[in-house]
Amino acid sequence: MLDLAPITRILRAKASSHLLVAATHYLPVFEELSQGALSIPEMQERLHLKERPALVLFPALCAMGMLEYDAAGKLKLTETGKYLTTTNATHLLGYVGLEKDDPGVKQMVEWLQNDGPVNTDQGFSYVKDEDAPSPMDEAETARFFTMALAGRAKFLSPLVTNKITKHPGVLLDVAGGTGYYSYQWLLANPTSRAILFDRPEVLKVAAELFEEFCQDHPAEATSLKNRITFKPGDMLTDELPEADVLLAASLFHDWPVETCEKLAVKFTKSLKQGGSLWVHDAFLHDTLDGPLAVTEYSAMLFLGTKGRCYSRKEYRNWFTKAGLVPTTDEIPTLMDYGLIAAMKPE
Repeated sequence: MLDLAPITRILRAKASSHLLVAATHYLPVFEELSQGALSIPEMQERLHLKERPALVLFPALCAMGMLEYDAAGKLKLTETGKYLTTTNATHLLGYVGLEKDDPGVKQMVEWLQNDGPVNTDQGFSYVKDEDAPSPMDEAETARFFTMALAGRAKFLSPLVTNKITKHPGVLLDVAGGTGYYSYQWLLANPTSRAILFDRPEVLKVAAELFEEFCQDHPAEATSLKNRITFKPGDMLTDELPEADVLLAASLFHDWPVETCEKLAVKFTKSLKQGGSLWVHDAFLHDTLDGPLAVTEYSAMLFLGTKGRCYSRKEYRNWFTKAGLVPTTDEIPTLMDYGLIAAMKPE
């Protein structure tokens, strides 16, 4: 099957250059490491970085081939990375510095140094605080972002839902956006039902897309309409419906670790005994050193949400703490995404 990853990789590649310039001309990453290997916590202390920006920056520099881990798990310069230090008689700092006044670089530096924008009123693309309005409650904003993500969901959803375990019960598609994963789930599971859970303005757009989907599948249209429920709500504060299968597609990466842990507990509670939680997302290596396409995506998420990309190990730790049993399966899909799952014991 054709993979559209080249398109998204090109789009996200600018993040690597912004991070590299930030690490050479604003944050003395390479100069610090030119004196010897340091752990990520040690680098955080020296650079005054919080955990989230550190785990956006350092995995990316490793994926670029500028840093690597030594046998003790500390960061050190690669042979290439040494050419970004003044201790090296020959270096490319001046060349890299040609981009240091780029507005995108300066924005990246601001967010790295502050773990977000200095002016928090500028908000985030998709997410909200527990006590603040969601941008996705505004009709125009909700339509813009939901439709912007529609093509990706429409392309990936048939593959994703066919790789999820078939089940005769109820799928809960949390923060399901366009709803394409739910619609494709219903096609693949003709006796099942699906609940699309999202904010009201998002669901208005999803309902329009569902009508188009039914028109594309006229033979199944009546059945599809009888088996779908559009349920408005806030996953952070509202009780979730009970389900046999819960899908979290491109969801956790919008949130900080503390929120992800809370969501894992909440999702576990909504699952029936023997139910399964499925995550479709782009995952960092457990070693936090790549892959490059995912570290670039993580940097983009860092600038637009309160989250980043996470490793499968991080997800599995959250799920285990919540009372689930993670599977060892790592199922690739396309566009640098994959699936992992965890089961709720009988």
